[in-house]
Amino acid sequence: MIHQRLFNVYNSIPIELIKGSGFHLFDENGQRYLDFYGGHAVVSIGHLHSHYIKALQDQINKITFYSNYVNISNQERLSELLCDVSGYEDYKLFLCNSGTESIENALKIASFHNRKKKIIAFKGSFHGRTSGSTSITDNTKILAPFNSKHEVVFLNYKDLLSVEKELRKRNVCALITEGIQGISGIIDPGDFFLREIQNMCRYYETVFILDEIQSGYGRTGDFFAHQRSGVNPDLISLAKGMGNGFPIGGVLINPKFEEFNGMLGSTFGGNYLACVAAISVLEVIKNENLLKNVKIIGEELLKHLQDIPHIEEIRGRGFMIGLRFNFPVKKLIEVLINQEKVFVGFSYDPYVLRLFPPLNLTKDNVKLFIKKLVRSLES
Repeated sequence: MIHQRLFNVYNSIPIELIKGSGFHLFDENGQRYLDFYGGHAVVSIGHLHSHYIKALQDQINKITFYSNYVNISNQERLSELLCDVSGYEDYKLFLCNSGTESIENALKIASFHNRKKKIIAFKGSFHGRTSGSTSITDNTKILAPFNSKHEVVFLNYKDLLSVEKELRKRNVCALITEGIQGISGIIDPGDFFLREIQNMCRYYETVFILDEIQSGYGRTGDFFAHQRSGVNPDLISLAKGMGNGFPIGGVLINPKFEEFNGMLGSTFGGNYLACVAAISVLEVIKNENLLKNVKIIGEELLKHLQDIPHIEEIRGRGFMIGLRFNFPVKKLIEVLINQEKVFVGFSYDPYVLRLFPPLNLTKDNVKLFIKKLVRSLES
Protein backbone atom coordinates (compact mmCIF):
# COMPACT_ATOMS: atom_id res chain seq x y z
CA MET A 1 0.00 0.00 0.00
CA ILE A 2 1.30 3.48 -0.92
CA HIS A 3 0.85 6.06 1.81
CA GLN A 4 0.30 9.74 1.02
CA ARG A 5 3.54 11.55 1.91
CA LEU A 6 2.66 14.91 0.40
CA PHE A 7 1.09 17.70 2.43
CA ASN A 8 -2.21 17.79 0.55
CA VAL A 9 -2.94 21.47 -0.18
CA TYR A 10 -3.62 21.44 -3.93
CA ASN A 11 -6.92 20.81 -5.69
CA SER A 12 -5.19 19.12 -8.62
CA ILE A 13 -6.87 17.46 -11.58
CA PRO A 14 -6.10 13.71 -11.95
CA ILE A 15 -3.91 14.07 -15.05
CA GLU A 16 -0.16 13.48 -15.17
CA LEU A 17 1.62 15.34 -17.93
CA ILE A 18 4.87 13.85 -19.20
CA LYS A 19 5.68 16.00 -22.24
CA GLY A 20 5.07 19.40 -23.76
CA SER A 21 5.61 20.68 -27.29
CA GLY A 22 4.72 24.16 -28.53
CA PHE A 23 1.07 24.75 -27.66
CA HIS A 24 0.43 21.15 -26.64
CA LEU A 25 0.76 18.87 -23.63
CA PHE A 26 0.79 15.06 -23.49
CA ASP A 27 -0.27 12.82 -20.62
CA GLU A 28 1.04 9.39 -19.59
CA ASN A 29 -1.36 7.72 -22.05
CA GLY A 30 -0.18 9.79 -25.00
CA GLN A 31 -3.32 11.94 -25.04
CA ARG A 32 -2.68 15.40 -26.50
CA TYR A 33 -4.08 18.59 -24.93
CA LEU A 34 -4.18 22.14 -26.26
CA ASP A 35 -2.66 24.45 -23.65
CA PHE A 36 -4.65 27.67 -23.20
CA TYR A 37 -3.62 28.14 -19.57
CA GLY A 38 0.17 27.92 -19.45
CA GLY A 39 0.31 26.67 -15.87
CA HIS A 40 -1.05 29.93 -14.36
CA ALA A 41 0.35 32.16 -17.19
CA VAL A 42 3.91 30.86 -16.73
CA VAL A 43 4.53 29.32 -20.18
CA SER A 44 5.26 32.41 -22.26
CA ILE A 45 7.07 31.11 -25.36
CA GLY A 46 5.55 27.63 -25.59
CA HIS A 47 6.69 24.25 -24.35
CA LEU A 48 10.19 23.07 -25.31
CA HIS A 49 11.04 26.07 -27.49
CA SER A 50 14.29 25.06 -29.22
CA HIS A 51 16.17 28.27 -28.34
CA TYR A 52 15.15 28.01 -24.70
CA ILE A 53 16.11 24.32 -24.42
CA LYS A 54 19.49 24.85 -26.10
CA ALA A 55 20.34 27.74 -23.77
CA LEU A 56 19.63 25.61 -20.69
CA GLN A 57 21.45 22.57 -22.09
CA ASP A 58 24.55 24.62 -22.94
CA GLN A 59 24.60 26.09 -19.43
CA ILE A 60 24.11 22.69 -17.75
CA ASN A 61 27.23 21.48 -19.54
CA LYS A 62 29.25 24.36 -18.05
CA ILE A 63 28.14 25.09 -14.45
CA THR A 64 24.69 24.86 -12.86
CA PHE A 65 25.09 26.71 -9.59
CA TYR A 66 27.11 28.94 -7.39
CA SER A 67 25.76 31.63 -5.11
CA ASN A 68 26.05 35.41 -5.35
CA TYR A 69 29.36 35.03 -3.51
CA VAL A 70 30.86 35.19 -7.02
CA ASN A 71 30.24 37.35 -10.07
CA ILE A 72 27.63 35.93 -12.51
CA SER A 73 27.94 37.99 -15.68
CA ASN A 74 24.63 36.79 -17.11
CA GLN A 75 22.84 38.72 -14.36
CA GLU A 76 24.09 41.94 -15.93
CA ARG A 77 23.25 40.69 -19.41
CA LEU A 78 19.73 39.79 -18.30
CA SER A 79 19.28 43.18 -16.66
CA GLU A 80 20.38 45.07 -19.78
CA LEU A 81 18.20 42.99 -22.10
CA LEU A 82 15.14 43.21 -19.84
CA CYS A 83 15.43 46.98 -19.45
CA ASP A 84 15.86 47.33 -23.22
CA VAL A 85 12.95 45.10 -24.25
CA SER A 86 10.61 46.49 -21.57
CA GLY A 87 11.46 50.14 -22.22
CA TYR A 88 12.73 50.79 -18.69
CA GLU A 89 16.32 51.53 -19.74
CA ASP A 90 17.31 53.49 -16.63
CA TYR A 91 15.88 51.05 -14.05
CA LYS A 92 17.90 48.50 -12.09
CA LEU A 93 17.05 44.84 -11.51
CA PHE A 94 17.09 42.70 -8.37
CA LEU A 95 16.77 38.97 -9.04
CA CYS A 96 14.99 36.41 -6.86
CA ASN A 97 13.16 33.11 -7.41
CA SER A 98 9.41 33.70 -7.53
CA GLY A 99 6.58 36.18 -7.68
CA THR A 100 5.96 36.26 -3.96
CA GLU A 101 9.66 36.98 -3.35
CA SER A 102 9.56 39.82 -5.86
CA ILE A 103 6.65 41.35 -3.91
CA GLU A 104 8.43 40.92 -0.56
CA ASN A 105 11.53 42.63 -1.90
CA ALA A 106 9.55 45.47 -3.50
CA LEU A 107 7.86 46.12 -0.15
CA LYS A 108 11.22 46.09 1.63
CA ILE A 109 12.76 48.51 -0.88
CA ALA A 110 9.83 50.88 -0.42
CA SER A 111 10.00 50.68 3.36
CA PHE A 112 13.78 51.19 3.45
CA HIS A 113 13.26 54.22 1.22
CA ASN A 114 10.73 56.16 3.29
CA ARG A 115 10.94 54.32 6.65
CA LYS A 116 7.16 53.73 6.70
CA LYS A 117 5.21 50.45 6.83
CA LYS A 118 1.54 51.00 5.97
CA ILE A 119 0.44 49.58 2.59
CA ILE A 120 -2.57 50.36 0.42
CA ALA A 121 -3.77 47.36 -1.60
CA PHE A 122 -7.00 46.70 -3.47
CA LYS A 123 -9.92 44.38 -2.98
CA GLY A 124 -9.66 41.30 -5.14
CA SER A 125 -5.86 41.42 -5.06
CA PHE A 126 -3.52 38.45 -5.07
CA HIS A 127 0.18 39.14 -4.49
CA GLY A 128 1.59 35.88 -3.11
CA ARG A 129 1.81 33.51 -0.17
CA THR A 130 4.73 34.65 1.97
CA SER A 131 4.21 36.88 4.97
CA GLY A 132 4.16 40.37 3.46
CA SER A 133 2.61 39.34 0.15
CA THR A 134 -0.13 37.35 1.90
CA SER A 135 -0.98 40.32 4.09
CA ILE A 136 -1.71 42.45 1.01
CA THR A 137 -3.70 39.64 -0.66
CA ASP A 138 -7.47 39.95 -0.33
CA ASN A 139 -8.12 36.37 0.71
CA THR A 140 -8.59 35.63 4.42
CA LYS A 141 -8.49 31.88 3.71
CA ILE A 142 -4.71 31.98 3.21
CA LEU A 143 -4.04 34.56 5.94
CA ALA A 144 -2.50 32.87 8.99
CA PRO A 145 -2.42 34.79 12.30
CA PHE A 146 1.33 35.31 11.76
CA ASN A 147 0.62 37.16 8.51
CA SER A 148 -2.09 39.40 9.94
CA LYS A 149 0.15 41.81 11.86
CA HIS A 150 1.12 43.95 8.87
CA GLU A 151 -0.50 47.37 8.51
CA VAL A 152 -2.65 47.13 5.38
CA VAL A 153 -5.71 48.93 4.03
CA PHE A 154 -7.80 47.37 1.24
CA LEU A 155 -9.68 49.79 -1.00
CA ASN A 156 -12.00 49.46 -3.99
CA TYR A 157 -10.84 50.13 -7.53
CA LYS A 158 -12.31 53.36 -8.90
CA ASP A 159 -12.66 54.80 -5.38
CA LEU A 160 -10.16 57.62 -5.79
CA LEU A 161 -11.65 59.58 -2.88
CA SER A 162 -10.77 56.79 -0.43
CA VAL A 163 -7.29 56.46 -1.94
CA GLU A 164 -6.58 60.15 -1.44
CA LYS A 165 -8.09 60.09 2.06
CA GLU A 166 -5.55 57.44 3.08
CA LEU A 167 -2.62 59.06 1.29
CA ARG A 168 -3.41 62.43 2.84
CA LYS A 169 -2.46 60.99 6.24
CA ARG A 170 1.13 60.80 4.89
CA ASN A 171 1.83 57.58 6.78
CA VAL A 172 1.58 55.24 3.78
CA CYS A 173 4.75 53.49 2.69
CA ALA A 174 3.48 52.18 -0.64
CA LEU A 175 0.43 51.65 -2.80
CA ILE A 176 0.38 48.42 -4.80
CA THR A 177 -1.86 47.22 -7.60
CA GLU A 178 -1.74 44.49 -10.22
CA GLY A 179 -1.54 45.63 -13.82
CA ILE A 180 -4.65 43.50 -14.30
CA GLN A 181 -5.97 41.39 -11.44
CA GLY A 182 -5.75 37.73 -12.39
CA ILE A 183 -7.19 35.26 -9.92
CA SER A 184 -10.11 37.53 -8.98
CA GLY A 185 -11.48 37.20 -12.52
CA ILE A 186 -9.38 39.43 -14.85
CA ILE A 187 -10.19 42.84 -13.42
CA ASP A 188 -8.55 45.82 -15.13
CA PRO A 189 -8.13 48.90 -12.91
CA GLY A 190 -8.28 51.08 -16.03
CA ASP A 191 -5.91 53.62 -17.55
CA PHE A 192 -7.48 56.67 -15.89
CA PHE A 193 -7.37 55.05 -12.46
CA LEU A 194 -3.70 54.09 -12.81
CA ARG A 195 -2.76 57.60 -13.91
CA GLU A 196 -4.66 59.18 -11.03
CA ILE A 197 -3.18 56.95 -8.32
CA GLN A 198 0.31 57.55 -9.71
CA ASN A 199 -0.24 61.30 -9.51
CA MET A 200 -1.48 60.97 -5.93
CA CYS A 201 1.47 58.79 -4.92
CA ARG A 202 3.90 61.34 -6.30
CA TYR A 203 2.15 64.22 -4.58
CA TYR A 204 2.01 62.47 -1.20
CA GLU A 205 5.48 60.91 -1.57
CA THR A 206 4.23 57.32 -1.48
CA VAL A 207 5.98 54.54 -3.38
CA PHE A 208 3.93 53.29 -6.34
CA ILE A 209 4.34 49.52 -6.94
CA LEU A 210 2.99 47.65 -9.96
CA ASP A 211 2.60 43.89 -9.63
CA GLU A 212 3.09 42.62 -13.19
CA ILE A 213 3.81 39.03 -12.17
CA GLN A 214 0.89 37.64 -14.14
CA SER A 215 -0.05 40.54 -16.43
CA GLY A 216 3.49 41.35 -17.59
CA TYR A 217 6.02 39.86 -19.98
CA GLY A 218 4.02 40.59 -23.11
CA ARG A 219 0.82 38.88 -22.07
CA THR A 220 -1.39 41.86 -22.93
CA GLY A 221 0.47 42.92 -26.10
CA ASP A 222 2.48 45.55 -24.24
CA PHE A 223 5.48 44.31 -22.31
CA PHE A 224 3.71 45.35 -19.10
CA ALA A 225 -0.06 45.82 -18.83
CA HIS A 226 0.34 49.24 -17.20
CA GLN A 227 2.28 50.68 -20.14
CA ARG A 228 -0.90 51.31 -22.12
CA SER A 229 -1.85 53.90 -19.50
CA GLY A 230 1.47 55.75 -19.72
CA VAL A 231 2.37 55.43 -16.03
CA ASN A 232 5.89 54.78 -14.74
CA PRO A 233 5.79 52.93 -11.41
CA ASP A 234 8.57 53.26 -8.87
CA LEU A 235 8.87 49.47 -8.55
CA ILE A 236 7.68 46.67 -10.85
CA SER A 237 7.43 43.07 -9.64
CA LEU A 238 7.79 40.30 -12.19
CA ALA A 239 8.03 36.49 -12.38
CA LYS A 240 5.79 33.83 -14.08
CA GLY A 241 6.45 34.31 -17.83
CA MET A 242 9.98 35.49 -17.08
CA GLY A 243 11.50 32.00 -17.13
CA ASN A 244 8.94 30.04 -19.22
CA GLY A 245 8.70 27.56 -16.33
CA PHE A 246 12.15 27.92 -14.79
CA PRO A 247 11.72 29.55 -11.34
CA ILE A 248 12.81 33.18 -11.42
CA GLY A 249 11.48 36.52 -10.23
CA GLY A 250 12.67 40.08 -10.07
CA VAL A 251 12.03 43.71 -9.22
CA LEU A 252 12.63 46.56 -11.65
CA ILE A 253 13.74 49.51 -9.54
CA ASN A 254 13.61 53.24 -10.29
CA PRO A 255 17.09 54.82 -10.01
CA LYS A 256 15.87 57.11 -7.22
CA PHE A 257 16.17 54.20 -4.76
CA GLU A 258 19.56 53.88 -3.11
CA GLU A 259 21.00 50.43 -2.48
CA PHE A 260 23.46 49.34 0.20
CA ASN A 261 25.44 46.18 0.77
CA GLY A 262 23.24 43.51 2.38
CA MET A 263 19.98 45.41 1.82
CA LEU A 264 18.47 42.44 -0.04
CA GLY A 265 19.68 38.93 -0.67
CA SER A 266 18.92 35.55 -2.17
CA THR A 267 20.95 32.34 -2.26
CA PHE A 268 19.39 31.10 -5.50
CA GLY A 269 18.32 34.43 -7.02
CA GLY A 270 20.01 35.13 -10.35
CA ASN A 271 21.62 31.69 -10.57
CA TYR A 272 23.23 30.48 -13.80
CA LEU A 273 20.29 28.43 -15.08
CA ALA A 274 17.64 31.00 -14.15
CA CYS A 275 19.53 33.74 -15.97
CA VAL A 276 20.00 31.83 -19.22
CA ALA A 277 16.35 30.75 -19.12
CA ALA A 278 15.21 34.37 -18.71
CA ILE A 279 17.65 35.67 -21.32
CA SER A 280 16.44 33.12 -23.87
CA VAL A 281 12.80 34.07 -23.21
CA LEU A 282 13.55 37.74 -23.88
CA GLU A 283 15.51 36.86 -27.00
CA VAL A 284 12.57 34.87 -28.33
CA ILE A 285 10.10 37.65 -27.47
CA LYS A 286 12.32 40.17 -29.26
CA ASN A 287 13.47 38.10 -32.26
CA GLU A 288 10.06 36.56 -33.00
CA ASN A 289 8.24 39.87 -32.46
CA LEU A 290 5.86 38.26 -29.98
CA LEU A 291 4.40 41.50 -28.63
CA LYS A 292 3.06 42.21 -32.11
CA ASN A 293 1.85 38.62 -32.37
CA VAL A 294 -0.11 38.94 -29.12
CA LYS A 295 -1.87 42.04 -30.44
CA ILE A 296 -2.68 40.55 -33.85
CA ILE A 297 -3.70 37.07 -32.71
CA GLY A 298 -5.32 38.54 -29.60
CA GLU A 299 -7.64 40.53 -31.86
CA GLU A 300 -8.38 37.35 -33.80
CA LEU A 301 -9.23 35.54 -30.56
CA LEU A 302 -11.41 38.42 -29.40
CA LYS A 303 -13.30 38.53 -32.70
CA HIS A 304 -14.18 34.83 -32.48
CA LEU A 305 -15.11 35.04 -28.79
CA GLN A 306 -17.49 37.93 -29.49
CA ASP A 307 -19.44 35.67 -31.85
CA ILE A 308 -20.26 33.19 -29.06
CA PRO A 309 -23.65 34.18 -27.55
CA HIS A 310 -23.09 32.17 -24.36
CA ILE A 311 -20.37 34.59 -23.23
CA GLU A 312 -21.78 37.39 -21.09
CA GLU A 313 -18.58 39.47 -20.83
CA ILE A 314 -15.03 39.35 -22.21
CA ARG A 315 -12.40 40.81 -19.88
CA GLY A 316 -8.74 41.64 -20.28
CA ARG A 317 -6.75 41.93 -23.50
CA GLY A 318 -4.18 40.09 -25.55
CA PHE A 319 -3.57 36.66 -24.07
CA MET A 320 -4.85 37.49 -20.59
CA ILE A 321 -8.55 36.89 -21.04
CA GLY A 322 -11.46 36.30 -18.68
CA LEU A 323 -14.75 34.95 -19.99
CA ARG A 324 -17.76 35.57 -17.79
CA PHE A 325 -20.85 33.39 -18.21
CA ASN A 326 -24.25 33.55 -16.53
CA PHE A 327 -23.62 30.16 -14.93
CA PRO A 328 -20.81 28.70 -12.78
CA VAL A 329 -17.99 27.53 -15.07
CA LYS A 330 -16.76 24.55 -13.03
CA LYS A 331 -18.54 21.99 -15.21
CA LEU A 332 -17.54 23.82 -18.41
CA ILE A 333 -13.88 23.67 -17.40
CA GLU A 334 -14.22 19.94 -16.68
CA VAL A 335 -15.75 19.36 -20.13
CA LEU A 336 -13.03 21.40 -21.83
CA ILE A 337 -10.26 19.46 -20.10
CA ASN A 338 -11.70 15.95 -20.04
CA GLN A 339 -13.67 15.83 -23.28
CA GLU A 340 -12.21 18.49 -25.56
CA LYS A 341 -8.67 18.07 -24.21
CA VAL A 342 -7.87 21.75 -23.73
CA PHE A 343 -6.44 23.31 -20.58
CA VAL A 344 -8.11 26.48 -19.26
CA GLY A 345 -8.18 28.08 -15.83
CA PHE A 346 -10.61 28.93 -13.04
CA SER A 347 -10.83 32.12 -10.98
CA TYR A 348 -12.18 33.08 -7.55
CA ASP A 349 -15.25 34.33 -9.42
CA PRO A 350 -17.16 31.07 -10.11
CA TYR A 351 -18.63 32.58 -13.29
CA VAL A 352 -15.28 33.47 -14.91
CA LEU A 353 -13.01 31.20 -16.94
CA ARG A 354 -9.42 32.36 -17.60
CA LEU A 355 -7.24 31.99 -20.71
CA PHE A 356 -3.42 32.36 -20.79
CA PRO A 357 -2.11 30.82 -24.03
CA PRO A 358 1.58 31.13 -25.01
CA LEU A 359 2.62 34.40 -26.67
CA ASN A 360 3.49 32.66 -29.96
CA LEU A 361 -0.04 31.32 -30.43
CA THR A 362 -1.23 30.96 -34.06
CA LYS A 363 -4.52 31.63 -35.85
CA ASP A 364 -5.00 27.91 -36.42
CA ASN A 365 -4.84 27.21 -32.71
CA VAL A 366 -7.28 30.05 -32.01
CA LYS A 367 -9.75 28.46 -34.43
CA LEU A 368 -9.20 25.04 -32.85
CA PHE A 369 -9.83 26.44 -29.38
CA ILE A 370 -12.99 28.24 -30.46
CA LYS A 371 -14.31 25.02 -31.99
CA LYS A 372 -13.63 23.15 -28.75
CA LEU A 373 -15.20 25.90 -26.62
CA VAL A 374 -18.38 25.98 -28.71
CA ARG A 375 -18.69 22.20 -28.57
CA SER A 376 -18.25 22.28 -24.81
CA LEU A 377 -20.95 24.90 -24.41
CA GLU A 378 -23.34 22.88 -26.54
CA SER A 379 -22.68 19.55 -24.86
